Amino acid sequence: MTAADNRISDDALVSAMASGDQDSLARLNQRYGRALAAVADRILHDKADAEEVAADVLWQLWREASRFDRSRGSVGAWIMMTVRSRAIDRLRARKAREPRGTEVAGLSVADDPSNEIHNADRRRKVELALASLNDGERDLLRLAYFSDLSQSEIAERTSIPLGTVKSRMRAGLIRLRDALRGSVE
Repeated sequence: MTAADNRISDDALVSAMASGDQDSLARLNQRYGRALAAVADRILHDKADAEEVAADVLWQLWREASRFDRSRGSVGAWIMMTVRSRAIDRLRARKAREPRGTEVAGLSVADDPSNEIHNADRRRKVELALASLNDGERDLLRLAYFSDLSQSEIAERTSIPLGTVKSRMRAGLIRLRDALRGSVE
């Protein structure tokens, strides 16, 4: 890239792209191409997929250059948000195609013993935190989260005024949050 290329603003390049200037796309690629691939690779953990996403994003930017709105952010932010969104879409599509409990070197991911240990530890911490609540708070939270009842339904079922249900649930959630802070990842 020449010194003259560096003086052309990103906004000017996008405007030129919107007018059909292919050189502007090449210059934008020189500025952002490696960053596009790096962001995509960080999300996808696959260089080939990342390069494909980066190329797709460049063509999308070319097609949508006329829609760029400077008031919504910089060209760089627009480009990075686009590549991030595209990479996440690709990752979701890849995961949707993977069978559940994928076998890796003869060991099923679903059967990974470290997952069992981690989940058991989290479950124990949550149970201890729930035990630290008073009976009223704990019972209301269980009705809400395990019986899937609304606060109005809980008030009706328990004959407790709705305002009291809301207050107790809020207090319980705050105490639960404080008890779990930093202990459940």
